[in-house]
Amino acid sequence: MLDVRRLRLLREFADRGSIAATAKALGYTPSAVSQQLAVLEREVGTTLLDRTARSAELTDAGRRLSDHADRILRMIEFAEADLSEAEPTGQIVLTAFPTAAVAFAPALAHSLRHHEGLTFQLRQTRPGDGLRQVRSGEVDLALVDDWTGRLPTRGGGSLRFSLLLHDPLVLVVPSGHWAADPDREIDLWRLRDEPWLAAPAGEPSRQAFDRLLADVGGAPPMPWEFEGLGTILGLVARGVGIAAVPSLALTAAVPGIAARELPGSLTRYVYAVARTASVRRPSVAVTLEALRDAVAEIDVMSVGRRGEPAQKSGA
Repeated sequence: MLDVRRLRLLREFADRGSIAATAKALGYTPSAVSQQLAVLEREVGTTLLDRTARSAELTDAGRRLSDHADRILRMIEFAEADLSEAEPTGQIVLTAFPTAAVAFAPALAHSLRHHEGLTFQLRQTRPGDGLRQVRSGEVDLALVDDWTGRLPTRGGGSLRFSLLLHDPLVLVVPSGHWAADPDREIDLWRLRDEPWLAAPAGEPSRQAFDRLLADVGGAPPMPWEFEGLGTILGLVARGVGIAAVPSLALTAAVPGIAARELPGSLTRYVYAVARTASVRRPSVAVTLEALRDAVAEIDVMSVGRRGEPAQKSGA
């Protein structure tokens, strides 16, 4: 009989692409992962990995068994959810991009601590990692953002997406800046030559910033780059420059700054994502409910919009 733990290892290898990455993700040594996959090969009586001195990749049989493993593990999770007790118990692991982790943590801690049998763990993750971690079973839920409007959030599949809010890009300036005056109209062309601060190239918020300034026309300004939106807000407060950041970042309540809505501002969609097989588990269900309730407590200059998702291209 096939061992479920080894099937999980095989599926993780299929997602990660290497023994070392699989071992790091699951907290094993590479030799332990390699040995367990070798045992699985003996159990099925065929070669699952094509090994060389420096790498390994799935054979055709390995890919087929990985697909079977994905379905088997989902069915096990469906069964566990169906048989779960009504009261949420055990550990729930949520991963989130940094601004969402800061914004949602207080409300989640307040809501979930009422469930005595539940333990909660919130992790921060790099852009793009959340979906993979949910899909692999490394975490139970993820908060993910989408600036493109092309994230495939509808229909069936192994993941369930719940829209939490629309989070627009907002202008942030020092409180003494002329643009801090709510009676003054925001003119991005006039602001082009200001000292801009932004996340490093390749970060999702930086891509939104580049699109915003490109739409104004002319050569876009070259911003000074800083890691972390909290760092950028702190520098704005000290008068170092100005920035365009997602409104969710303002929940950090940095003194000395003013935020203004931008004309025709870009907006990202913030989703809670869980495996479809797990949404009936009481621990996952109460966490999803707590996330929806938390949106009502996140007051970001009344800029963020909550509600059901609008029709999005490619979704």
